[in-house]
Amino acid sequence: MKPDSAFAAMVRTHGGNLAAARQLFQQAPDPWIDLSTGINPSPYPVGTIPDRAFAALPEPAQAQALEAAAAKAWRVDNAASVVAAPGSQAIIQALPALLAARRIAVLGHTYGGHAAVWRGAGREVTQIEDSGRLVEFDLAVVVNPNNPDGRTLPLRGLTRIATQLAASGGLLVVDEAFVEASAGSRSLAPYVRSCEALVLRSFGKIYGLAGLRLGFAVAPPGLAVRLRAGFGPWAVSGPAIAVGARALADADWLRDTQARLADGSARLDRLLRQGGFDIIGGTPLFRLARHADAQGWFERLGAAGILVRPFAERPDALRFGQPGSEADWARLAAVLARS
Repeated sequence: MKPDSAFAAMVRTHGGNLAAARQLFQQAPDPWIDLSTGINPSPYPVGTIPDRAFAALPEPAQAQALEAAAAKAWRVDNAASVVAAPGSQAIIQALPALLAARRIAVLGHTYGGHAAVWRGAGREVTQIEDSGRLVEFDLAVVVNPNNPDGRTLPLRGLTRIATQLAASGGLLVVDEAFVEASAGSRSLAPYVRSCEALVLRSFGKIYGLAGLRLGFAVAPPGLAVRLRAGFGPWAVSGPAIAVGARALADADWLRDTQARLADGSARLDRLLRQGGFDIIGGTPLFRLARHADAQGWFERLGAAGILVRPFAERPDALRFGQPGSEADWARLAAVLARS
């Protein structure tokens, strides 16, 4: 295997692809430590889920209660503007069928799923780096905070862009998958009705329950109606409704989690710098780090059973999620100490 072959193979996959990593690094020790996804390694405690949540179809009132809990948590004044779905990716996949936009701008470098979905639907997609150009298109996508570098556009700028796009019949889509990781982060969600934007919110990342498959759109009323109709009845499972409503109402857990993630982020930065990396961005859930031998480090970490996220667009950078247990922290520190 050439030194860069595993790196080249993994840049073509999504984070969390442990099956591919195991094929590439067959001698790596188990259990693997997956730092490639940016998911909270200390998930929300789901507790007891009523048997009925599994046995019966969710009632409309239960889904509405979940959306109301999200609206309250995110300071959205109209719960009807919040649409629950089986993951924010499902919403991304649904948008081309609901929106006639032909010319799509994606503020990059960012999560590749947005561009892929629109290109797959036959639309013209342009990745741009200047946020001022977003208003020139039919639909603009901004990941805020950005994945993988944590770039954040100010709320005032986003509302201006959204308002200008709406005035010409366009739409701003803001993916806020990582906004809750930082205490004090400002969301566009409370302002979607006034500026006519669409906000996407992930549940699984901050709550560490990606397998639950729960996400939300916060949209102007008309678009919210179309989204909800597009997903049809029972879009979200009974267990996801039960856990989601409970977690969204648990402000104490979120506050404690934000503090813990902030401490872990600082700890991760120290470890990476000791290994010779430069920190060039990120959020509390993940760090983007640069190294002249990033590809070699990807190989060494993989051989040690630690998966991180490489990028074709940035071959000198790797994204590291936070380890969970103290044993995982110790394994990462031991590998980085071999620099």
